[in-house]
Amino acid sequence: MKILFVASEAAPFVRTGGLGDVAGALPKALNELGNDCRVILPYYKDEIKDDLQHTFRFKASTFVDLSWRRQYVGVYETKFNGVTYYFVDNEYYFKRKGLYGHFDDGERFAFFSKAVLEALPLVDFIPDVIHSNDWHTALVPVFLDAFYRSSADYNRIKTVFTIHNIEFQGKYGKELLNDILGLPDGARELVMMDGDVNFMKGGIESASAVTTVSETYANEIMDPFYSYGLESILSLRRFKLYGVVNGIDMGEYDPKTDDRLFENYTVKNWEKKKTLNKKALFEMINLPYDESRPLVAMVSRLTEQKGFDLVSAVIDDMMRADMQVVILGTGDWKYENMFRAIEARYPLKFRAIMAFSADIASKLYAASDIFLMPSKFEPCGLSQLIAMRYGSVPVVRETGGLKDTVPAYNHETGEGKGFTFKTYNAYDMLDAVWRAYGAFYDKENWRKVVKNAMSSDFGWSVSAKKYLEIYKGI
Repeated sequence: MKILFVASEAAPFVRTGGLGDVAGALPKALNELGNDCRVILPYYKDEIKDDLQHTFRFKASTFVDLSWRRQYVGVYETKFNGVTYYFVDNEYYFKRKGLYGHFDDGERFAFFSKAVLEALPLVDFIPDVIHSNDWHTALVPVFLDAFYRSSADYNRIKTVFTIHNIEFQGKYGKELLNDILGLPDGARELVMMDGDVNFMKGGIESASAVTTVSETYANEIMDPFYSYGLESILSLRRFKLYGVVNGIDMGEYDPKTDDRLFENYTVKNWEKKKTLNKKALFEMINLPYDESRPLVAMVSRLTEQKGFDLVSAVIDDMMRADMQVVILGTGDWKYENMFRAIEARYPLKFRAIMAFSADIASKLYAASDIFLMPSKFEPCGLSQLIAMRYGSVPVVRETGGLKDTVPAYNHETGEGKGFTFKTYNAYDMLDAVWRAYGAFYDKENWRKVVKNAMSSDFGWSVSAKKYLEIYKGI
């Protein structure tokens, strides 16, 4: 089967979050199942590393009409890990610092979505399925139906649209209809919602199938608490909505081979090696080392979604116990300031590293005993999967992908991979932390839960097969 994966980012070229990991790993897994999956991205000339750009070769160029505009489209190609990648070049839109947050993001990604369709004949690749992701590429199925279905090359193409985070929908004023999108009258209602243009709504309406990144999240977004206003549309389109949990690249995230660790290890020798990793990390961040204390880690964007309000409410209770906490991340200034203040109060027990660093993240996964992820909502989550891979036992709220990937540990049966709580409540979270804290000192049970977590297969092969079933079904 021929599949074109359309995304605004993909590892290793450019990545800001989970979407980049998925776009870098799922196409490779699909190809390993015997398909021809290719990826197309914007060509962010100021963001992609030079050593990667040097592998790009120019394929062809054309122009795309965006309402009254006629814009240049260049297409470059490279291969990585057996996957063909295409890059849409337009320096006006994409030669900038940063992927998102520009005043004209609506225009930029509307252009990219239409340029993807214009590029297909240029690269001589007409896919069976176009798989677009999040609001940035949600207009691909809309434009396909509105402008391209009459062409013999396009009329059999099916579309899949994946919601990675429903909070961000691509909402803009209705003036975009005429000034940017140029949609015919029959297609305008597809993208209109509450008097505004909503890119994600258009993707949901137009795609042959809609997926999201865990089964629980697919059910949760039917609820107004999680749907950010799209519950009515999703309810009407429930028949074509699927949940498929994400995986991780088991080769990239492997404590046996990760060269960023102080000491490599496996499920057979994790206990001693984790101690050495913790000792070296504490020396690096100037935190007093005590082997008997558990280290609680958080690696996250500092946003309300991630449950930091819960942490703030009970951090003093946690600090009274014989544990240490290290947080790595950047984000909202109020949380950065909050954690700096906590560090000032507890300089021997708490560190707040306000940075985005893959190097420190790996070291922290390897050094930590407990990984705290109390998200208000979490479509899938990758951090808990990486933490388990590195033997850091997760404490998570039962929401979205956290519920689907972290079964609660049962002391009686020895089954389970972490400690969980249900309601978004600081003291329910604290109860789960105390359960993990107590288990840490019960070495027999602790070894069981760590072994369960580290022995799990979080790779993409199972999820890729489920996506392939969806592709075949449509």
